[in-house]
Amino acid sequence: MAGDTSDRRYANTLARGLTILRAFRPTDDGLGNLEISERTGIPKPTVSRLTFTLCALGYLTHGRKHDKYRLGPAALALGNIAAASFSFVEVASPTMQRLADETGTLTAISIKDDRRMLMTKAWRPAESPSIWLDVGYRMPLPSSSSGKAFLGALDDGEFDTLVEGFAQDDEAVAQELGRIRLQARDELLASGFTQVRGVERFSETINAVAVPYRPSDLGEPVAFLASSTSSLLTDSRIHDEVGPALARAVSEVRRVTGQQPALVVSG
Repeated sequence: MAGDTSDRRYANTLARGLTILRAFRPTDDGLGNLEISERTGIPKPTVSRLTFTLCALGYLTHGRKHDKYRLGPAALALGNIAAASFSFVEVASPTMQRLADETGTLTAISIKDDRRMLMTKAWRPAESPSIWLDVGYRMPLPSSSSGKAFLGALDDGEFDTLVEGFAQDDEAVAQELGRIRLQARDELLASGFTQVRGVERFSETINAVAVPYRPSDLGEPVAFLASSTSSLLTDSRIHDEVGPALARAVSEVRRVTGQQPALVVSG
């Protein structure tokens, strides 16, 4: 869960440095200080000091004068260590690859990253001619199926902590998150999967369905998803075929890993 930025223990400089690392996307061919500043909202002079420090520590690399910054070896090592610590990903791989092949969808795991859902692992269908999403892609929390599944799996205390951060900026958004969470819980209890439909979806060209999963080695749930172009993955196909198949696949991962259902139902 996001921490309280007003707490005196909150290290603002560290937070800004991590925000800079989050600004990089898989499709980037390097970023300059101005581009980083525009993406993060951090003033360019501050960005310059932080990128210099991150380069000195190996988290960014900078080939030559006027060259752009790229993620460095220390960032790569940290990512590999983190990935290796999440054993459920390896366990899930055969099941999720089979689902991708059988349904012709991209299956993936997404985690909450600040106020978005970040795709951290993906399985492409065999012989797929194109790909519509990739690792590193960030989706809005309120208007993505992954975000909806994540919200639906939060217990009351986790949700209250999450909403506090949103409410500081926009009370209306915080209230909307509550509505989405209740809707997600109803859908998960009824069918085992959830999705964002119609105009509420953040993308008209991509459709997706998601199921939450709560790993023992993470402090919050993640979301498994299956996605494709809207023309290939219609709402009716999600309801009749892909949604139930994803729910069964995640149930199999839970069985193998010995995890309980992610949805916490209060008595």
